[in-house]
Amino acid sequence: MNLEIVLLAMIAALLIPIYEAWKTDNTWQLMLALGSIASKVSIIILVISVVREDWMIGVVGAIMLSVGNAGFMLLAHILRRLNEA
Repeated sequence: MNLEIVLLAMIAALLIPIYEAWKTDNTWQLMLALGSIASKVSIIILVISVVREDWMIGVVGAIMLSVGNAGFMLLAHILRRLNEA
């Protein structure tokens, strides 16, 4: 029962950056919102992997959490520099 409440709260927290990405026209804010979505999804994957005791899913969540946003944020910086020039 407590797990369902935790997962519902995590999904509700996931809706905030989705709404922010939907309403903004600024590229930098859009990239930050999508990076936040990716982080929250990887945390949800880690929680589900611990509950299911499936460590292969946990490895995928850990890789997504540690490596996934680095390239995304690099792309955001490149786009910002291109808009400044």
